[in-house]
Amino acid sequence: MVKPKKLASKNFLSSADLSKEEITYILELSKNFKNNNLEIDLKKKVLGLIFDKSSTRTRVSFQVAMSRLGGTTIDLNPKTSQIGRGEPIQDTARVLSRYCDAIAIRTYKQKDLENYAKWSTKPVINALTDLEHPCQALADYLTIKEEFSDFKDIVLTFIGDGNNVANSLILCGAILDIEVRIACPRGYEPDQSIIKQANLLYKRKNMLKITNDVNSAVNNANVLYTDVWSSMGEESQKVSKDRDFCGFTIDKKILKLASENAIILHCLPAYRGKEITDDVFESNNSRIFDQAENRMHVQQALLACLIS
Repeated sequence: MVKPKKLASKNFLSSADLSKEEITYILELSKNFKNNNLEIDLKKKVLGLIFDKSSTRTRVSFQVAMSRLGGTTIDLNPKTSQIGRGEPIQDTARVLSRYCDAIAIRTYKQKDLENYAKWSTKPVINALTDLEHPCQALADYLTIKEEFSDFKDIVLTFIGDGNNVANSLILCGAILDIEVRIACPRGYEPDQSIIKQANLLYKRKNMLKITNDVNSAVNNANVLYTDVWSSMGEESQKVSKDRDFCGFTIDKKILKLASENAIILHCLPAYRGKEITDDVFESNNSRIFDQAENRMHVQQALLACLIS
């Protein structure tokens, strides 16, 4: 039975919580889990799930990951618990620390996540906030590494809203020293604090490029990545966003500008015909479902490092 390495940080709240060595180790551990070359027993360990936002892949991938490690999960639905009735985070966190071995939280405010981590004596994992989606980024970079063997000379272009997914791709890419380009309409650029943080993390200069020009961002890129234009909680902005993002759809014309061996990624769910056309989504370039599967494997690795 392998004893995985512990991470320097007790929690995983941001992609920036990991070092390059830790990310590399987690990706290698994930690969071994995926190839059934590794067995780690988390028997009797319990993962609590607090999901303020609806979820398919994140919820199921965490549940299956924990099950494959021999542990169990408990769904702490805010609608059917005191969490949804306004119990203070500091009370909830301290109580759950005595029941669970780790807590994965999917919520709106990054500050709320950080508050849980402040009061919890057990690891807290960011299962998505409005600011970041770090577990998704780990799965994305695992998918890229599977395709290209390493990250040497890789260019990742994200087309769409500078949202939580883009933020985590930027930070993780900065730690790995990968060129990341973000193409978005004016006014939808990633959070300025994320850009500043990433530029401090990069070893090389000018590796992060933010542009409103899709064509220049896509030119010779190895990876084209997109996400929905309107995230959860932005339903009222749907009409205006659909208008503002006209021209930011990944289609065959855009794909032709990328590297010949470029792959397509999407964190799902997808709205075909909006951020991506159906023919590109279903093309031989797509690694979207490998990417979705990899959520489970990287979360197995992450859990093993945090609570074994």
